[in-house]
Amino acid sequence: MKIHKNLYISGKVQGVFYRKSTKEKADELGITGYVMNMPDGSVFAEAEGEESAISKFIAWCHIGPATAKVTEIKVETAELADFPDFKIWR
Repeated sequence: MKIHKNLYISGKVQGVFYRKSTKEKADELGITGYVMNMPDGSVFAEAEGEESAISKFIAWCHIGPATAKVTEIKVETAELADFPDFKIWR
């Protein structure tokens, strides 16, 4: 079953290729949605996919790329938006 999650990711997540790495992981897992930097230095992502893929994606987001240091992730369930692919929003 396809689900939709919003992720609010805090820590050292800007300037460390977090968005690019997140897109690569999403593409690998067949997840659609987007990821973007926020003015407060955090990262926000919306992700849709099969429940097992979303679980793996969230687990990866807690770690991120090697240069990132994730301190907190808030996850919310949201309505499906039927994104066609996964994008990096600037």
